[in-house]
Amino acid sequence: MTVSTGLRAPLAVLGHDVQVPLVGGEKVTYAALDYAASAPALQRVWDDVAAYAPYYGSVHRGAGYLSQLSTDLFEQSRRTVADFLDLREDDQVVFTRATTDSLNLLAAAVPAGTRVFAFETEHHASLLPWRREGVTVHYLRAPRSHAEAVAALDAALTEHPDGPRLLCVTGASNVTGELWPVAELTETAHRHGARIVLDAAQLAPHHRVSVRELDVDWIAFSGHKLYAPFGAGVLAGRSDWLDAAEPYLAGGGASRTVAREADGSVAVEWHRGPSRHEAGSPNVIGAYAIASACRALTEAGFDALQAREQELIERLKAGLAEIPEVRVLSLFGTDAARVGVLSFVVRGWNSSHFSAALSAEYGIGVRDGLFCAHPLVRTLLGGEEAAPSECGAPEASLPGERSLNAIRVSFGAGTPDEHLDRFLGAVRELVTDGARWSYRNEGGRCVADVLSPARG
Repeated sequence: MTVSTGLRAPLAVLGHDVQVPLVGGEKVTYAALDYAASAPALQRVWDDVAAYAPYYGSVHRGAGYLSQLSTDLFEQSRRTVADFLDLREDDQVVFTRATTDSLNLLAAAVPAGTRVFAFETEHHASLLPWRREGVTVHYLRAPRSHAEAVAALDAALTEHPDGPRLLCVTGASNVTGELWPVAELTETAHRHGARIVLDAAQLAPHHRVSVRELDVDWIAFSGHKLYAPFGAGVLAGRSDWLDAAEPYLAGGGASRTVAREADGSVAVEWHRGPSRHEAGSPNVIGAYAIASACRALTEAGFDALQAREQELIERLKAGLAEIPEVRVLSLFGTDAARVGVLSFVVRGWNSSHFSAALSAEYGIGVRDGLFCAHPLVRTLLGGEEAAPSECGAPEASLPGERSLNAIRVSFGAGTPDEHLDRFLGAVRELVTDGARWSYRNEGGRCVADVLSPARG
């Protein structure tokens, strides 16, 4: 597939031509720049799901034709995901609800006495699931370079040499988009006899990920960030801890046999393999949507997609650098490699107010707040409070803080060049001229007051 660097996006997504109303009454084409939260569905994915929908049937336990067809589709989707991730021969793919669900599943499966290591820079989905009985969590300080991250892990594992140990780390930050040194961290972990799980929620939609080459033990990602809706995710990797653990959910599908005992109790033999942790009727449409997205991205070619995305990243960074009031947030430095995710603050503006103005006055959708990575954003902001606003985000702040929040713009293979050009133009205009309308807090959201224009 030839990837265009013109106005059209390389992959067609649903909603690319949706018209949204502005506060002044006119309509514009919506500029979706919140891919890091949920990417729009690929048209290819939607078409594949629509073609299958009439043939939808129960999975694994039906004798009818549609049940058998759906079972084959579900298991083929598992194989497609395994190929997409370049898994090892004995690795398994477990379908979950999302990255958060995947990491909670693994957290429930780690052996008793496990020490888990996580940098404080992680998304809450990677930071919080390990806080449970029988697990000791070590939170590592935010590193300011790849070398510092590797050294911090090496020191932590040296200090705690015994027992099962697991590092949980992101592949690309959901706040800054910066890439983490996954291969180096994996080598360090394995040298100490520890294991590693990779949170690839932000990495997999942008970069080819080979589990075999990176040698990570597990990988987790979400369909809704990979251009596939319907609430499905993946945990893939080594089977031993998963097969030894109690099922994540108890119920049909996870159980191989169930029998009454003489004493009145119930004896259960659980399945091994993916079924052990997929109790209940599986989300076959969600799994198929992920598989469809995997095929579409593979066929488009990650080299071409990455090259085009890098052009957009450089254009975005250069445009924001021309606005003195804008400060881009970075952990590893302005030249650090990143995917299409970038967060910033604007001097003199509350980020919630600024984001609301982008939406109401320009039809541009971004995200503001602490992005479910509160420790990281607080570190990046350095305690710098946002400008006062009648519609700030005080609910995200610690006691004593007035308001800490930032703005995040994120994009991908479905983003036209025009959307980023419009975004940069809107940022420049808001910084230079201010918002056209007044804003107020409504149910915790910053919204334009349609009766109160701030300027003509």
